[in-house]
Amino acid sequence: MIHQSHDATTVSQPRLLPWSNLDGKPCYLVGDGSGNSHLARLADNVESVQLDMAEELLDHAADLLGDGDGDGEVDGNTTAHQLRFLAARLVEALHDVHRIAHSRGARLTVPDDDDDDDDDERVDAEFADDRG
Repeated sequence: MIHQSHDATTVSQPRLLPWSNLDGKPCYLVGDGSGNSHLARLADNVESVQLDMAEELLDHAADLLGDGDGDGEVDGNTTAHQLRFLAARLVEALHDVHRIAHSRGARLTVPDDDDDDDDDERVDAEFADDRG
């Protein structure tokens, strides 16, 4: 869905916001595409906080599940309650990060020219090499 403003020169994709409404449905921002509105800056800040929290949660998960004595095995001091709590928070963080990725991916510009086909083939070849 593309929103066209009253000014025929301005066309923008609705931006998926990093929160949902009270019913759990996604919220979107339709603007002029500049990303300079108060709501767009607020969404950027919320995304930044969500990404920072996800990174901190990953560090906590590594500590909680990690190898504390260097022998290559998990220590086993983590309780089932701690694991369930960790899993629930990881699901929430993954949901947030997925929403951010979806929102940012939808706002990427796609070049119209086909001059970069060689670059695409090079990247595909590098990807294939990395996968072994």
